[in-house]
Amino acid sequence: MKSKKRKPDSTQAAASHVKTARWGALHWAAAAFGAFVAALIAYWPALRGEFVFDDLMLPFTAIEYSNAPLLHWIAGTRPVLMLSFWANYVTSGLNPLPYHFTNIVLHVAAAIFVFLAVRQVLDSAGESGTRRDWLAGFAGAVFLLHPIQTESVAYVASRSEVLSVSLFYAAFALFLYRRRNGIGWFDSIAVLALFGAAVTTKEHAAVLPALLLLTDYYWNPPFSFAGIRRNWRLYSLTVAGAAAASMWVLRVLRESDTAGLQLKEANWYEYFLTQGRVIWLYVRLFVFPFGLNVDHDVPFSRGPLDGGAIFGVTALLAVAVAAIIYRYRKRYPLASYGVLMFFLLLAPTSSFIPIMDPVAERRMYLPMVGLLFVVLEILRRISVRRGETAWACAAVCVLLLVATNSRSQVWSAPVPLWEDAVAKSPRKYRPNFQLAFAYQSQGRCAEAIRHYNVAGEVARSPQYNLFLDWALAYDCLGDQPKGIEKLERALQITPNAHVYAIMGMLYGKQGKSKEALAALDTAIQLDPNFQPAWVYRGAVYGSSSQFEKAVEAYRQALALNPTDEGARRGLALVQAQLSGR
Repeated sequence: MKSKKRKPDSTQAAASHVKTARWGALHWAAAAFGAFVAALIAYWPALRGEFVFDDLMLPFTAIEYSNAPLLHWIAGTRPVLMLSFWANYVTSGLNPLPYHFTNIVLHVAAAIFVFLAVRQVLDSAGESGTRRDWLAGFAGAVFLLHPIQTESVAYVASRSEVLSVSLFYAAFALFLYRRRNGIGWFDSIAVLALFGAAVTTKEHAAVLPALLLLTDYYWNPPFSFAGIRRNWRLYSLTVAGAAAASMWVLRVLRESDTAGLQLKEANWYEYFLTQGRVIWLYVRLFVFPFGLNVDHDVPFSRGPLDGGAIFGVTALLAVAVAAIIYRYRKRYPLASYGVLMFFLLLAPTSSFIPIMDPVAERRMYLPMVGLLFVVLEILRRISVRRGETAWACAAVCVLLLVATNSRSQVWSAPVPLWEDAVAKSPRKYRPNFQLAFAYQSQGRCAEAIRHYNVAGEVARSPQYNLFLDWALAYDCLGDQPKGIEKLERALQITPNAHVYAIMGMLYGKQGKSKEALAALDTAIQLDPNFQPAWVYRGAVYGSSSQFEKAVEAYRQALALNPTDEGARRGLALVQAQLSGR
């Protein structure tokens, strides 16, 4: 009797498929959770740290934002960024931990989108299966854990980097994972929506359309314009979006006093020459991440030979040409694509549009992926067993995690941050000034004065605030006469209400009521709404037993700032003295 072949049970097959899908989903969820835990370990010191550098200059720290409606928050040039700050502020006030935590979450999201994008590009380059996934996983892990990313993640003011780049790579991943070979209208609109959100978070995201064109040419199919033609829906919509993004960027550059062709510190070709040196510094920091610094001491190159700038520019051009030559891009497509991607994504900040700071490590946050493609090209050609390569990559990730944890400790508070910067840039103005201010905030005024001295020596065009803070440091030590000397220097630079008010306060501490009131009168004449001048005036009147005038001054101070507890206590004190007569 012939045995009959048993037909497969469709119910069992369906159940097996569902089980496999669930296992796959759990696998990816576990990987994402692992990435989050690794990021928490790497950035734990900064997560529990303070606001540093310009964090306390962000708009949400201003009084007018405390009870402002949402529309007031998002009315500026970066509405999506301010929306994220608004969400932190309404839930946590000025507690720095939620701001840092949000940055870490956004950084993890950016790393996941980088992984997804790299995975799909590797698929287009001929990699598949487990090999493709671990190569993409290594790229995502390096992006997540590299210490050069610390400035972008640990620095709340760099929220613009982590948020804009997470949106940027979300748009890029959506473009790569489109449901059809030629992108449809719905996916096109979704990509452009993410693109718009990224640009209105930070303007460097405006290069996304150029990256999409480059990607279509390289991989859809390789080295062909067919992919660009197939994605005509997206590119037809992008024309209007790119024009709007360009106008947005031009508007920001016109309004900015730290970037644009009108920058006084350097013109366009000096900045371009300087970047010929700086870009190689970025590459070195990527490969060998030592010497990281919040404030690198890299002066502008004023001519082609200044600092060897022309050699750096020539070497960069040679690398770009090699990436374009057909023989090399055909043989090493990932490396060629990565080099061009790196230059393209770095161009908004490191080409010819001058920016006040020629070097900033946060500028590597967006273009790092280009260098990662170069690394992946090398890894996939190494002729050793895959297991050995995987273990080596895991060891690299562990070393990066340790290095980032150490670097985030530096970023956890102002004093370690600026001590590190002064150690690496000992004769630069800003690190010495910022370290002096950090010491002064901790009451370490003698140490503060030492660094104010250095800042005063190296400053080319000192601002009035150097001498004002220097005066306050002397006041901290009880040396008001030297403080007055520094304030007189400040008045020679910028005679304003702030300087005169502090001068009035110092004269008052010396018991020189006449000089104090004269200085405070001048401060109020210059700016009647400068509230501290009224507080100091109340204190001077109170110390000279002119209690009625003291009450009037304190009331004016509280009218300008009802939350000033010092003015409220001063008013209560002079009222008590007045009633006790």
